[in-house]
Amino acid sequence: MTTTDDHRVVSSPRTAPTSGAGPDRPPPTGPSSRRSLRSRRSRLAGDARTRVLAWFVAVVAIAVVGSVLVGRQVLLSRLDIRIDAELRQEVEELRRLAAGDDPATGEPFGGDVERIFDLYVLRNVAYRHERVFFYVDGAPHRPEVLPVGYRPSADLERRWATIDAPQRDRFPSGVGVVDYLAVPLEQLGRQRGVFVVAIYGDIERREIGQVVTTMSVVGVIAILLAAGIAWFGAGRILAPIRRLTETAEAISDRDLTQRIDVDGDDDVARLGRTFNAMLDRLQGAFASQRQFLNDVGHELRTPITIVRGHLEVVGDDPQERRETVALVVDELERMRRLVDDLVVLARAEQPDFLDLAPVDVAELAGEIIRKAERMADRSWRLEHADEGVIVADRQRLTQAVIQLAQNAVEHTGDGDAITLDAVLNGGEARLSVRDTGPGFGGTDPYRLFDRFVGERSDGTGLGLAIVRAIAEAHGGGVSVGDAAGGGALITITVARDPRDAGDARHGNA
Repeated sequence: MTTTDDHRVVSSPRTAPTSGAGPDRPPPTGPSSRRSLRSRRSRLAGDARTRVLAWFVAVVAIAVVGSVLVGRQVLLSRLDIRIDAELRQEVEELRRLAAGDDPATGEPFGGDVERIFDLYVLRNVAYRHERVFFYVDGAPHRPEVLPVGYRPSADLERRWATIDAPQRDRFPSGVGVVDYLAVPLEQLGRQRGVFVVAIYGDIERREIGQVVTTMSVVGVIAILLAAGIAWFGAGRILAPIRRLTETAEAISDRDLTQRIDVDGDDDVARLGRTFNAMLDRLQGAFASQRQFLNDVGHELRTPITIVRGHLEVVGDDPQERRETVALVVDELERMRRLVDDLVVLARAEQPDFLDLAPVDVAELAGEIIRKAERMADRSWRLEHADEGVIVADRQRLTQAVIQLAQNAVEHTGDGDAITLDAVLNGGEARLSVRDTGPGFGGTDPYRLFDRFVGERSDGTGLGLAIVRAIAEAHGGGVSVGDAAGGGALITITVARDPRDAGDARHGNA
């Protein structure tokens, strides 16, 4: 059985054949195939990298454009609010001045509107881009010489001079749209003047436009820098994906040794480790398949040759025919047992090999010893049988222990003792078979559990290999050695619950 570490990081050269190779067709090699492989890798990596870059740039561009537009709107809204507040503030200052006394005489202004306007000019400094206009009895008062484009039209000034109610509006000029507020000034019960304050907001709006333009340029530079960083970062992030693609393309049923170099613990690293674990399982499955095919081909060749040879030379003599039929039936029976054992070993690699259920250890041990007593005339003993329950496949464990008992029978004589122990120790259960035979004689006992190496007590040489497969499927193993006082001692160790032991066959791979 082949086991691998799911967390192994293996670095190996990318020299394996491509996935297009099959068992009957050698993998494509040569400059054209290598160029095609590199082209596919570059195209896949480029597509993913371009998509990541496009999404990143799109998000950053939306954020930058949104920030610029929102910032522009906020600045314009604040400008409109400030213009309106400044217009009202200037009018309010004029009204307070008109409601007070003339500082020169200490008397009310009476109907002297000109004096009010003059004092207002002396006391107030206009804001930037702000202008004031005065009209007395329909004519301009203290007209200011304005730069070209700043002066309102003559028609607008005539309307201002004759208004009788406050007016808030805009007018076009050579420097853009101008906001204004015009209010009549009444003194001694009649209207004698008009006060107009105007703010050339488009000049400030152009300044805001310059700020927005600067923000846009900075935003474009930021997008370009972000795109460069994203392109580099995407390449670093997608590098494991490229290596995964290269490994997947280099894998065939002839070479499953390729693995991805894994660093870190992010999602991509976890993907790489999962892919490596999948390759470990695939490698084990392919190895098991090849082993099965090799075993079948190797072991069935001999009995088939024997059967064919005897059938080809069989004569008409009835006795000869009976002997030949008996030999053929015996060989076919051996072939059947061999195939059955190979199927068991192949299924041992599958998740559904075990049918797990609660098993009483003492009851299982008693059942096994009763079955073993019918195998041969031996002194069968159940020395220890701890009380307790484990989760196991009752039939598979019985099969494994009976196989050990059969092996002990083959190495002992009539009346020799064969002892069974069933012991619970922490999270494990141990089922041992001890005999009084010759032991292992200094040979390596663990080799006996390899396929077609062990004692052929079952006629196929696979019995002890099946024992080890059953033990490992239960999250345990097999230990062997010489028993105290002589003989062999073989112990099957299984987890009390293979699911908790994290065995790969039960979904914890």
